[in-house]
Amino acid sequence: MAAFLKAHVELQSSEEEENGGIIEKTSKSVLNLKTSHPSWYSPETGIYHSKHPPINLPCEPFLDVVSFIFSKKHSGVHALVDSSSGLTVSYSKLFSLVKSMASGLHNMGVRQGDVILILLPNSVCFPVIFLGALSIGAIVTPMNPLSSLLEIKKQVLDSNASLVFAALGKVDELVSALGGCHVVGVPEFLDINSLPSDGSVFHRLISSDPSLAPRPNIMQQDVAVVLYSSGTTGRAKGVMLTHRNFIAMVELFVRFEASLYDYPPTENVYLAVVPMFHVYGLSLFVMGLLSLGCTIVTMKKFDVEEMVRAIGRYGVTHLHAVPPLLAALTKRAKRAEGSNSFRSLKQVSCGAAPLSEKSINEFIETLPHVDFIQGYGMTESTAVGTRGYNKVEVHKYSSVGLLSPNVQAKVVDWVNGSHLPPGSVGELWLRTPGNMKGYLNNIEATMAALDKDGWLHTGDIVYFDQEGYLYVIDRLKEVIKYKGFQVAPADLEAVLMSHPEVLDAAVMGARDEEAGEIPVAFVVLKDGSSVSQAALMDYVANQVAPYKKVRKVYFRAAIPRSASGKILRRELKSLLASRL
Repeated sequence: MAAFLKAHVELQSSEEEENGGIIEKTSKSVLNLKTSHPSWYSPETGIYHSKHPPINLPCEPFLDVVSFIFSKKHSGVHALVDSSSGLTVSYSKLFSLVKSMASGLHNMGVRQGDVILILLPNSVCFPVIFLGALSIGAIVTPMNPLSSLLEIKKQVLDSNASLVFAALGKVDELVSALGGCHVVGVPEFLDINSLPSDGSVFHRLISSDPSLAPRPNIMQQDVAVVLYSSGTTGRAKGVMLTHRNFIAMVELFVRFEASLYDYPPTENVYLAVVPMFHVYGLSLFVMGLLSLGCTIVTMKKFDVEEMVRAIGRYGVTHLHAVPPLLAALTKRAKRAEGSNSFRSLKQVSCGAAPLSEKSINEFIETLPHVDFIQGYGMTESTAVGTRGYNKVEVHKYSSVGLLSPNVQAKVVDWVNGSHLPPGSVGELWLRTPGNMKGYLNNIEATMAALDKDGWLHTGDIVYFDQEGYLYVIDRLKEVIKYKGFQVAPADLEAVLMSHPEVLDAAVMGARDEEAGEIPVAFVVLKDGSSVSQAALMDYVANQVAPYKKVRKVYFRAAIPRSASGKILRRELKSLLASRL
């Protein structure tokens, strides 16, 4: 978007201490618009409405998302496929496996409202465990399996998880670290066609009698999942998402998008590279696509060569990506000119972080036969927001698309709170059926993000064009997006401040061509300290997940702060821009 901004946006500065520093303010006029307003925008209320017809969502109070997903009829054959081994879970066996897991968890003593932590990479087991837990009214909190023990302990304590599913190799250290929390080891591969008894807890769970699975009364408003997100600012918080939120996601995001195209969903093969513990992967590969009968090929971790092999081997038609993955795909596709490696691909969709015009153009030029779209959603909106859709006469690749059905938006002046018309730049507010119930154990943060009228204040700076397409320009929020993953500066600042030789610290995101942004730290040392930048980076790396690591450290005499003590991040940004 840099070139676009330079050509179309006039920048000016304004100091806003209460927003945690100085914010670059973008002028309100971007496009020369007609004097009349389009029908999907109300100048009186400032509300943007979806251009798509509304979709009726189920209104019965007692309904869980698992029952909703499996109530959808389709002719799908293969549900889940492990990319490396080829092991497959068919649709004819999937629901029975989910009920077996539900029965096993109930026999283990898991009850409605209990919290289960899933600490696993993408696998065929992940959806079975997840759906089995939700079907008995348990609450699932997924987590990156690369998280440090300290991070895992924090999430277990905050969410009050009593049961953890993790890779077999991590069981012993987790049992030792988590004390009374029960840990179940999950095999890397699961051949459900022959389940020999190995005496393991997981085998007992997956082999339980499906007919004995309980059927509790689960309400749509009950919490189903707690996903941790930095939201608009600050440390990671537990986002409470309900069964109603996920039912809306299935209908308004996944099933609606599939309805736009003329090929049947059962013919589609999706490669699950985006992690299932993230709202993006969770919405698609663990829930939504299973209601359509699509085939989902799971990859344990991203590897570009393995991805290319999987696309060819399984005839992958659809790939959901984040910017670094898209860049790797483009680079690899350039080397494969003239080959048939990517002939099966119909569509690539990108989300979770901003994408540069350069990356978009390179992809389109390299794979012109592939339909490219972007989308927008947040953890706090259960991934519901906008979706791109290309037609013969309209190709807006740099837009994140049109508002999904049943979604409303506002573009708000972040200084005076006034609503803004199409072509004007401001903060995006969303009101959707996917909007979260709130942040776990954090009423103050909930009230700051979700107002009394149901508007989610996203912290993203955007504008709508005259045809209703949304463009994301920048972020008000402080969160760093490293390869699509959220990194909260406050979390890293707390780790740095715990070092005995650090007096003060501030962390911010620095632009990076490959990762999008990288965490960079400014550190003030205590008098007489001789600790090195490398030592501080190692100190942080030992306490956080790999993607959260501080990539550079700069020593400063002082951290610029406002009178109220808030970090003046714009000054730090200027320091980076001038290469210190």
